[in-house]
Amino acid sequence: MDFQLSDDQRALRSGTGDILAGRFGRDRMRAALDAGTAVDRGLWRELGEAGFFALRLPEAEGGAGLGLPEAVLLFEEAGRALLPGPLIATHLAAGAVKGAAEGTAVVAVLEPGRPVEHLGDADALLVLGPEDVGARAPERASESGPERAYAVTGGELRGLVGGAAEPVRSIDPFTPLWRITAPAGASHERLSGELLSGRTARWRDEGALLAAAEQLGSAARTTEMAVQHAGGREQFGAPIGSFQAVKHLCADMLVRAELARCAVYAAAVTADPVEIAGAKLLADEAAVRNARDCLQVHGGMGFTWEADVHLHLKRAWLRSGRWIGAAAAEERLASDLRGGAGIPR
Repeated sequence: MDFQLSDDQRALRSGTGDILAGRFGRDRMRAALDAGTAVDRGLWRELGEAGFFALRLPEAEGGAGLGLPEAVLLFEEAGRALLPGPLIATHLAAGAVKGAAEGTAVVAVLEPGRPVEHLGDADALLVLGPEDVGARAPERASESGPERAYAVTGGELRGLVGGAAEPVRSIDPFTPLWRITAPAGASHERLSGELLSGRTARWRDEGALLAAAEQLGSAARTTEMAVQHAGGREQFGAPIGSFQAVKHLCADMLVRAELARCAVYAAAVTADPVEIAGAKLLADEAAVRNARDCLQVHGGMGFTWEADVHLHLKRAWLRSGRWIGAAAAEERLASDLRGGAGIPR
């Protein structure tokens, strides 16, 4: 079996990278940061027109008919570019929420016990049931059980933003967070909307895989940043990259990124919940630790607002707690090792 990327997959990844470099390069990223713009509606529509959100929809429904391996390549490039916005939720909602596939609607996600990202920019809200560490198969989901999911739109969503939620401080300047505050009519159990039965487990797993792909892109980018800086920065008359300690940091970053790449790509092929959990853990570690090591390579300059390293670190920290957290991923892996004993499936 050949696991090398096909020519079409390479072209898809390269084309996505070119689009993002032209539409959300560093200058525009910094301009958006200074302006406090979390979601650029124009860019969102361009992504929709390019097929970013409809990539996995069948061709008969206006999509490209591709799969998770291709989606992972797109989200890896988005992670490299630090592209902000609820990309994963909108991608998952394509075909279920009107306008999501075309990029005319922004879709956020509400998970129990976690703040909501980009709620103020959202046109729709996916409400997922409780996290299931046992990786319950989606085909066994029950409409009345924890696997239920809702799509909330219209007046109820506006009421949620207007009176049942409040913004909270976010570590990532590109990711505004909101906390649901009203106990009556605002908790995820009480929200109404279109019932999307049986999709919570699948969406949570796919969302975790795509988040891992974003982490992979960020880990690869910070590795490149560290190597570039180490090659150009001189100390004691020599590039700092010639010093053994810096070499070791850069080598460790590369190993972490490539290990995460293998795990993420493999999980995209199998779509196995256990492999997705492992890929998420490895990608989270690679993104966070690579960003921290990149800071070390940059020295004092890396801690300044003008450097981009801290943006990757903050996004990696925030993303590591989304879709499948570390505790749930570890429980899933442990359950698989002991044959699923005591964990519902």
